[in-house]
Amino acid sequence: MRLVSLDRIHKARTLLEGVIRQTPMEHARDLRQMHNGAVYLKCENLQRTGSFKIRGAYTRIHGLSDAERARGVVAASAGNHAQGVALAASLLGTKATVFMPERAPLPKVAATRGYGADVHLHGALLEETLAEAIEFGERTGAVFIHPFDHEDVIAGQGTVGLEVLEQVPEVGTVLVATGGGGLVGGVASAVKASNPRVRVVGVQAENAAAFPDSLAAGKPMRLPNPHTMADGIAVGMPGEVSYAHVEAMVDEIVTVTEESLSRAVLLCLERRKLVVEPAGAAAVAALLEHPGAFEPPIVAILSGGNVDPLLLLQIIQHGMTSGGRYLKLHLRVPDRPGSLAAVLQRVSELGANVLDVEHSRISGALELGEVDLSLALETRGPEHCRELGKELQNAGFTVQP
Repeated sequence: MRLVSLDRIHKARTLLEGVIRQTPMEHARDLRQMHNGAVYLKCENLQRTGSFKIRGAYTRIHGLSDAERARGVVAASAGNHAQGVALAASLLGTKATVFMPERAPLPKVAATRGYGADVHLHGALLEETLAEAIEFGERTGAVFIHPFDHEDVIAGQGTVGLEVLEQVPEVGTVLVATGGGGLVGGVASAVKASNPRVRVVGVQAENAAAFPDSLAAGKPMRLPNPHTMADGIAVGMPGEVSYAHVEAMVDEIVTVTEESLSRAVLLCLERRKLVVEPAGAAAVAALLEHPGAFEPPIVAILSGGNVDPLLLLQIIQHGMTSGGRYLKLHLRVPDRPGSLAAVLQRVSELGANVLDVEHSRISGALELGEVDLSLALETRGPEHCRELGKELQNAGFTVQP
């Protein structure tokens, strides 16, 4: 299989002038010590439509003939590719039909319709949505725009790599969120052709990581039931084209936990003032989960920022819990006036903020004259959590496991 050339990526970049933004590169100084060198964030979450997908979608649709464009295009996506195809089709004057999973985030569905696409919700998994979109194309003549498995798409995504090399010429490692492999394959094509010494590392959610098994087998392998909060990279099987690029040019694939993904979203929001979806924060999650593992200067690509506000709220709570910023304490205290006030007074003296209190006398494990007390607390970190448990125990309250 012929891989996408550097010349083809440069042509895509020329094509995209005036269509996309050159997104900023932020210096993440708070991550420098963890990795013994400079860390930068490439902010594709600030791209048009909120992700890098417009690059590949526009390049692919522009490459269609007039007759093909007249038949319209069809796509399947959990959200970001849908918006990229919808906007690209609108700019190029062709009709877009987009299939999205039944439980796709409502803001992504609304945004896709807002860009002019006809949206259909189908299937619980993306593979089911893809199959329906392909069948629609075969039935109507609409051209299927694959989210990652096409040379034009990979060439368009490769323009991110060109910008990285210009913005951080001394880059040592590029970390890229990886689902089907279109972005990491494109970035690797651009970076390796320009400077083979730069390491390109793909990052997958550990519960949706199809590439490790595929690379071990030497061909794309299907991962049963991928599940992760990072819906943008929850792809069950690489494509033939994207797989070939990853196998040939990507140096390493690492995986990250759901906890690291939520912590990464929280870090971007809190420290960088950037709204990033879980898939978009996967590269930052790798920085948090694998300290010192990558050669600096490091560029982590924030691939998207389209996150449902309700999910964002859950992620913030999950991230704060993972980072030791929330603590759930279970205590057994005497059932007499003033016991609850005494606990809360000691918690206040220790500098924790009480978020919720549950007071229960219904338990077979309780002795007569005892109550169970559950406190949800906002804390300053893991050390503060340990201090709270120890000091409450020393104050005479029984801290339950």
